[in-house]
Amino acid sequence: QVQLVESGGGLVQPGGSLRLSCAASGSIFSITLMGWYRQTPGKQRERVASISIGGATDYADSVKGRFTISRDNAKNTVYLQMNNLKPEDTAVYYCNTERYYSGRYYPLGSWGQGTQVTVSS
Repeated sequence: QVQLVESGGGLVQPGGSLRLSCAASGSIFSITLMGWYRQTPGKQRERVASISIGGATDYADSVKGRFTISRDNAKNTVYLQMNNLKPEDTAVYYCNTERYYSGRYYPLGSWGQGTQVTVSS
């Protein structure tokens, strides 16, 4: 079973940047589709970005052009570079392994603790 630990969140002003990291344990990381998700109180968790083993990426419309997902397979780590942050990006951010099926991404593993991102002046 893959264990995931997110880090890098914090408080940032609108227009600022943060870089999140997701460290994975488990040998299957190198063959896994990985994604970042976020959740705010009272709302469903939503997918933010995904990256394949080959580096192909896909983003939610709300973050296109502002967020960049990347991965380092040698370090078993996936990153989320977030630029031009907006107050509506405030959420707890999680990573997970994924499956892509019939045009949708499905998170596969257990959720970690996540990392809080707060965008506020």
